[in-house]
Amino acid sequence: QVQLVESGGGLVQPGGSLRLSCVASGSIAGIYNMGWYRQAPGKQRELVAGITSGGTAAVQDWFAGRFTISRDNSKNTIYLQMNRLKPEDTAQYYCAGGHTGSYYVDAMEYWGKGTLVTVSS
Repeated sequence: QVQLVESGGGLVQPGGSLRLSCVASGSIAGIYNMGWYRQAPGKQRELVAGITSGGTAAVQDWFAGRFTISRDNSKNTIYLQMNRLKPEDTAQYYCAGGHTGSYYVDAMEYWGKGTLVTVSS
């Protein structure tokens, strides 16, 4: 069973930046899809950005220009760089992986426990 551990969350002011990290217990080279998801209280979990084993990245339109996903298979780690953060970005951010070629929440096989991001003045 692959274990994923997120880190890097915290409290930041609007306009600030954070970089989230997700480290796997083993090699992630064989995990076709990995991604970052978030869930705010009272809302459904949603995809933020995904990346394939080959490094092809995609960011949801409402995050484009502010968030960037990257993957380093040699370190068994994926990252989410978040810039110009807004209060509405406040949520629990989760790392996930799967082999189906889809980023739908229900298609992902491995999930971390999450890291909390709070954007407030």
